[in-house]
Amino acid sequence: MEKTPESPILSESESTEELSERSPVIQARIQKALDLAAAGIPLYPNTFRPQYMVTAVRAEFGELSAEALTEKNESRKIAGRLMAKRDYGKSIFFDLLDFSGKIQIYARKDRLSPETYDLVKKFDIGDIVGVSGVLFKTKTGELTVSVNEIELVTKNMWPLAEKYHEMNVELKYRRRYLDLIMNQDSRRVFKLRVEIIKSIRDFMLKKGFMEVETPMMHPIPTGAAAKPFVTHHNALDVDVYLRVAPELYLKRLLVGGFDRVFEINRNFRNEGLSVQHNPEFTMMEFYQTYSDFFELMDLTEELIETVALEVLNTTKISYQGEDVDLTRPWKRLSFADSLVEIAGLPRKALADRDLALKFLANLGVDMEEERVQGKILAKIFDLAVEPTLLNPTFITLYPADISPLARRNEADPSLTDRFELFAVGRELANAFSELNDPLDQRKRFLDQVAERESGDEESMFLDEDYVRALMYGMPPAAGEGVGIDRLVMLLADVPSIRDVLLFPSMRPED
Repeated sequence: MEKTPESPILSESESTEELSERSPVIQARIQKALDLAAAGIPLYPNTFRPQYMVTAVRAEFGELSAEALTEKNESRKIAGRLMAKRDYGKSIFFDLLDFSGKIQIYARKDRLSPETYDLVKKFDIGDIVGVSGVLFKTKTGELTVSVNEIELVTKNMWPLAEKYHEMNVELKYRRRYLDLIMNQDSRRVFKLRVEIIKSIRDFMLKKGFMEVETPMMHPIPTGAAAKPFVTHHNALDVDVYLRVAPELYLKRLLVGGFDRVFEINRNFRNEGLSVQHNPEFTMMEFYQTYSDFFELMDLTEELIETVALEVLNTTKISYQGEDVDLTRPWKRLSFADSLVEIAGLPRKALADRDLALKFLANLGVDMEEERVQGKILAKIFDLAVEPTLLNPTFITLYPADISPLARRNEADPSLTDRFELFAVGRELANAFSELNDPLDQRKRFLDQVAERESGDEESMFLDEDYVRALMYGMPPAAGEGVGIDRLVMLLADVPSIRDVLLFPSMRPED
């Protein structure tokens, strides 16, 4: 017998044959499929062509009265998966689910040929069928298709979970196909994700940005402080890295004369799994010349407010029980002031390593080996400030020693013209006025190399070609990366990044 994927509702260590022997339900379904095939019924034909989606049928006829619907005598041809079956002997009701939604279908013995009705009686929950029939409403007002013709489109061999709550969280992520069959809210989230990305793309194009594509495989992993994935290119006999960020390639385009560019695509970072992190994730990065980070704060407010209005029709949303207001303008607070005002860090500790380490120790973290003051302060921020930022808040003017690609602030060169956007206790975006001084950039790369050699695997490499590009001259510019997955989490009101990734990274199954 041909092997099929393991059952998500039975032991995953058994083969198809072993499962069939252990489960009478599965054995019965396999035998039924074999019997149908032996009787000349195609199990997987590719001839039925539905003409309507369920939502379109509901939109057109759902509000009509039973009398008006009967008078119209409209027929529709649809297809979908059978999700429920109510057999009354001489008539059978099914719930039929397609991509757009669910509708009831009704098969009567006296309206179908004996062969067709006998086939209908043999349909299982999970079978995919094609239906043509007249629309009517039942006594309870349920819009229903009275079947004139019906055929098997795809035979289901494996029982669905009887109820969605029987699927545990891990199963939901490992078997997304089953989750999408069973869970209307999961379908809602992923449809919303598509709408959000479309809205972002439309906004950027209307603002005059050009959408571009840059390499996924990099000879040098730069553009963000992150540990890369490494692989080997056999033809060139060199190691290459899955990109951690597209930043330096996009800024090379500014050198080349493009003034506004953006890219929506995947980044890869060899980091752990959490409710906020997945090693493979989607970002939108954009850059514009003759601009600074102040202008990008205004643009970011407009972008996210516009997207919220387009996909949700409101800027006042609820996230995990908390009210969040996305209406412009948003709060702006410097990195230093946030540590003092929110975390309670003494202001003199901003420049005093020992005081900062003592404060951090009181938060339960030991960073005695850390030499970079900005990293100590960033850890305090992560623990004591970030979780408190519910409504959208721009945190600005980050230390230069943790912002290797950002332009120094003219009033205080120890700081950079950079912001990060936070909401519901997590980072949504990172942006800065771009560093376009090639000598300063090379020095900062070398500082990163020193950090890397001292053991920091997330520090950047030296990219000599990027420094060479800057020496040709890059106009003053500002750029930003927006976390698409986290934005979808916020607007879809889901708690984990795995809820917005169709196929999130998972630990190997035992």
